[in-house]
Amino acid sequence: MKGIWWKALTAILVMYTVIFGLLSGVPRLPILHETIRNLYFHVPMWWTMIFLFLLSFVYSIKYLATSDINYHEAASEAVNTGLAFGLLGICTGMIWARFTWGDFWTNDVQLNGAAITILTYTAYVILKNSIDDELKKARFTAVYSIFAFVLMIVFIGILPRLTDSLHPGKGGNPGFNQYDLDSQMRMVFYPAVIGWLLTGYWIYRIKLRLARVNKKTFDL
Repeated sequence: MKGIWWKALTAILVMYTVIFGLLSGVPRLPILHETIRNLYFHVPMWWTMIFLFLLSFVYSIKYLATSDINYHEAASEAVNTGLAFGLLGICTGMIWARFTWGDFWTNDVQLNGAAITILTYTAYVILKNSIDDELKKARFTAVYSIFAFVLMIVFIGILPRLTDSLHPGKGGNPGFNQYDLDSQMRMVFYPAVIGWLLTGYWIYRIKLRLARVNKKTFDL
């Protein structure tokens, strides 16, 4: 029963997001129309991805400082889970772009940065699976994870703010708070962010436990 409260909270928040995200009222804005409901899903997916990649970054530093293999396992599963949410973020973003910008993909600096981020962390998985020696694997992937996180901050956090971007709040475009995230949407958006973050963390913990069980079984 330990820790079940936050899992129950996660389920409640996600169900609340899905139900009220689809049924509650939203501002009637040109171009966006009903597609603005995707805000409850698309944006939290990215924040969850960033949170999980941050976990990998922290655990990678801890591994390099202590050489504790448990930190390597934690960093690895954080990347695996983060990639899944990143792909969901790209898919929901492409659908949204099709209805608002007229195409599934545009030459937008933040879209390209997101793609580079996904490819960078996919390379992490490939690197991890290509090295047989466990100590070398842990050390190389830890260094790479730190490098990948810094690149992610540059490509999706810094560059879009320095150049023109179609995304709200970037390149001079107004952010959601300034024109369409009204009080009714906030009542769904903030619980959605918390719910999806907790969902990502929950999945990460399950994957980490499974990985450790499989490792113990293999060692036997």
